[in-house]
Amino acid sequence: MAAVILDGKEIAERIKDILKGQIDELKKRYNLTPALASIQVGENPAAAAYLRGQQKNASLLGIDFKTHILKDETSQQELIDLIKGLNKDESITGILLQLPLPKHMNSKEISKFVDPLKDVEGMHPENMGQCVFGNVRIGTCTSLAVMELIKATGIDLYGKEAVVVGHSEIVGKPVSLLLLDKFATVTVCHIATGQRGTLPEHVKRAEILVVSVGKPGLIKGEWIKEGAVVIDVGINRVGDKIVGDVEFEKAVDVAGYITPVPGGVGPLTVTMLMRNLVEAFKLQKGV
Repeated sequence: MAAVILDGKEIAERIKDILKGQIDELKKRYNLTPALASIQVGENPAAAAYLRGQQKNASLLGIDFKTHILKDETSQQELIDLIKGLNKDESITGILLQLPLPKHMNSKEISKFVDPLKDVEGMHPENMGQCVFGNVRIGTCTSLAVMELIKATGIDLYGKEAVVVGHSEIVGKPVSLLLLDKFATVTVCHIATGQRGTLPEHVKRAEILVVSVGKPGLIKGEWIKEGAVVIDVGINRVGDKIVGDVEFEKAVDVAGYITPVPGGVGPLTVTMLMRNLVEAFKLQKGV
């Protein structure tokens, strides 16, 4: 029996309906409109597409959206100065720094300058640290999207074997902490796991599998445990197609639930950004 397809668009629409009501209520209560400032440095088609998605969602939800497009040769200090100015601007609720940045910039260093109460990407060390304490109000957008997709299955994570493939700051590390907070038994796999040749054995016992590596077809369909929840975060262009990190055509016949690529994690990521913005507004007002 084929797996249930986890439709990220459908889940995102349900969450946006809730957010729209919350935003309308906040506007009436405070006579202020939540505002998102999105910064892009240099030309990047993927970042530009993400920015358009932000703008569309902000418009639908009644959020003010301001863009700052900087030239590729902008210095790191100039970018930091812009961020500091936005931190002080009381009309701005949230700040988003589009990645990747040009090679002469250090994204990890720059993210520290965003006010943690305006850090709607959840990348400031203070917000990252909240994952450790199980007190996440503003988290990384993709990790929150992953958790929403798992939540949609209705499966109780308590004691489940969860395997996370990839240990990035944006997905792998925060997802593993969020799963731990639900008392899943979590294994994190990475490049050394693959080099040792033990990746298949870890994947085969995963009841919950989250993959975020950026290598098409890395996870073979025959590795998937029967009935597993498979969340594929990978986005890879192969010829004229967009595919994930999991062999979808084979995995779909074994898994219990699986995300498509595209149409799974992606649509929810921007929605989680908007939810972070609402949480940032609340935190700034002491709600």
